Order: sequence, then structure tokens, then C-alpha cells
Amino acid sequence: MITRRVTFRLYPSKSQSAKLFEARRLHAYLYNACVEDRKTSYQKFGKSVSYFDQQAALVPFKGCWPEYKSLNHGSLQATVKRVDFAFQRFFKGLGGYPKFRSIRQYSGWTYPDARQGFRVHSIGENGYLELRDLGIQVQMRGKARQWGTPSTCTIVYRHGNWYASITVKCEEILRQTGTGAIGIDFGTLAAIALSDGTKIENPRFLANAKEKIKRASKQKRRKKAPNHKKRVRGSNRWKKASKKVAKLQTKVASQRQDWAHKVSTQIVSCNSMVATEKLNIKGMTRKAKKGKRKRQKSGLNRSILDVGWGITRDMIEYKLSECNGVFVEVPTQKVKPSQTCPKCGHQEKKTLEQRIHECKQCGYTNDRDVASAEVMLSWALGTSVPNRGGESSTEKPTVKSCGGFQQLASVKRQKLQSQRSGLE
Repeated sequence: MITRRVTFRLYPSKSQSAKLFEARRLHAYLYNACVEDRKTSYQKFGKSVSYFDQQAALVPFKGCWPEYKSLNHGSLQATVKRVDFAFQRFFKGLGGYPKFRSIRQYSGWTYPDARQGFRVHSIGENGYLELRDLGIQVQMRGKARQWGTPSTCTIVYRHGNWYASITVKCEEILRQTGTGAIGIDFGTLAAIALSDGTKIENPRFLANAKEKIKRASKQKRRKKAPNHKKRVRGSNRWKKASKKVAKLQTKVASQRQDWAHKVSTQIVSCNSMVATEKLNIKGMTRKAKKGKRKRQKSGLNRSILDVGWGITRDMIEYKLSECNGVFVEVPTQKVKPSQTCPKCGHQEKKTLEQRIHECKQCGYTNDRDVASAEVMLSWALGTSVPNRGGESSTEKPTVKSCGGFQQLASVKRQKLQSQRSGLE
């Protein structure tokens, strides 16, 4: 059994939308109350509050606040767990200190158990979502690539629309793919260069919509913006202009994601092995220091993020895993694909202006990006590159786990076993 996530668009009526907004408001208040409880308890009393302490306090909390009695208890536990997850990320150096969230910044809530909180009336295409604690049945539209048994559901409000992100447990189906092997080099002039000489042009979704977004943002700045510190409410025209900017940005993101799906499917359908360079996108798109051509660096960062290297790479990897394919990440600092000749292995530094690879040792000439893709494929196959046959970086980097409901269940089982052994 494998787990897949499917996102459906919800179409609630006015009365259903009012109930959804009210539930989001209550979950946001609970989130802020848990943050305040942990912060006050440590600063004033020097005591750390754990997830289990706040989970046990939910019953008396619901006694003091009757409006929470109608909400699903599992969804309230999930909100408390979200606070615990934020603090664990902070303690492990993966994020900042958790802050209070306004209702505008709080996206939604989660139902961790399909047996109590929700029910999906669908076979994977359109249907209805029943939220039992709210007593509503909302129409939803969407189509799943693979359907199974729903396990969790997250309700999300984004850019004026409601969405349901549902995880399903389904049987693993191995998809068919070609028997070829190919190397991939990501770029900004051409989005992807393949080792067979093919180039996929950069769609430049953000650059094409830049003028529209700039014009809409200018109109937004001319309206009366809200100032929560001074308790100044934003005008209705500002809200309307803000929605227009958000709609344009959402369209760009959707276009980029759709393009990445199509390109990754095209590559995986013909090849069972893909080799690409190991990129540190976060480091590459870091802001420039003072006096270091900040304007040029910001333009380069925008171009890199506009292509969507990260999501394209992730899609290729998981689609290969569905086909039992092989995904290889070539260590860039060790192999240096852009400086290495794919034929003889001679290395020579190049500037970014040099777009043609010309080897002084063997005379091999080719496009620079295509030559880099050939180097990565050669290294993955262990054929004509220095240090061939070395260990490839096919595994994901270890991520510090911050806990989830499965980890919590194992901890609870251990506690119960220790209590039972103590009683015996």
C-alpha cells in the first residue's frame, strides 16, 4: 500500500461557506492559544509544555469554550500537533520561533481520521465531501490519477477558494516506461538540455505576466491599505485589487506546475534512467550582499525560480519511482559537468558567456548545456568521466524528523506497554 495526495476544489453554498469560515476562525484561535500557553509557561514558570499536555487539556478547554464542542476532536488535536510541529522545527534549527497567526494567515485545518471527521462520496472524480462536525456536504470537483481509501483530509482556504487535500491509501501500480538513459542539465536560457541534443525552451511564465502583475500591484498600492497596528481597516477597493494580484500570481504558479508535469512525463515515458546535477537551489537564489550587483543577482534569482528546477526534478524522481526507474544525482562539485569534456574528461574553467564547449585536448565541440548533460550521463553509467564508478547521490538528504501522528501513535503504545508492565 502506498499513500497518494489528491486535491479537490470545493464549491460550498453561502451557508456552508459561513460554517467553513467559522471553523477556520476557531482553529486559528486554538492555534494562538497553544502558542501563548507554551510561551507563557516557559517564560514565567520555566516549564516546557509538550504536545501530550496540551492534548489532555483539550477536554477542559472545550468545557470553558462551548463553541468548540461541536468541532471534531481529532481536528482539534491536529491543530495542537501543528503547534508542536512548529516548535520542534524551531528547536532543531529548521525554522523561526512560532508566531501568532491572524485569521487571514491561517489557511485551514486537518481531519486525521476518516472514520470520524469526514467522509468522501466519490470514486476519484468529482463527488461530495461530508464534514460531519459541521453538518454539511460540499460539492467538490477534481480527478485523481489513482484512487483508494481516504485516510486524512485537510481543508484549505487560498485566494478566495476552498480546497480539500485528501490522502488516500491505494495499491501500487507500476507504470510502463522506455528503456533509455538520459542526462539532464537545467538552465535559464533553455529550461532543460538533454544529452541527446534536445533542448526544452524556457516558458518564462512569470516574465510574460510581469507587466500585468506590475500594473495590478501599482493599482493596489494606490488604494487604502490596512494597518493592523494602528487599527486601520483596508478599503474595499484595496481588497479587490489584492485579489486581482493574487489571481495573477496563482495563474503563473499553476502554469508552471502544469508545464513541469508535462515535461517530466515526457522524459520519464522514454527513459528508465535519468541523471542530473545535484543543485543547491536555496543557495543559488540567496540574496546578494551589499555592493555585489544586487540588481543583476535578483534578476538571476527570479529567472531560476521562474523555471521551476525544484518541482521538475522532484516530479521526475517520483514518476521514475513509480516505474521502478533509476534517478541519479551527480555531485556537481566533484564532477564539474560544465567544465568537463564528455569525450576525454579534460577540465577547463568557462565563464557564463561561453555557451559553446570546445575541448582543447580532443577538439570535441558541442553546446555547453548539452555537453554538461552528456557528462552527467557518462558519470552515472560509469563510462568516460574522471572518478567514474563512484557512489552516486541517489538517496535524498536526511531530513530531521519533527514528528507526526504515526510517531505519536508509537510513543503512546510504548507508554501503555510500560504502564502495563509496571502494573504486572
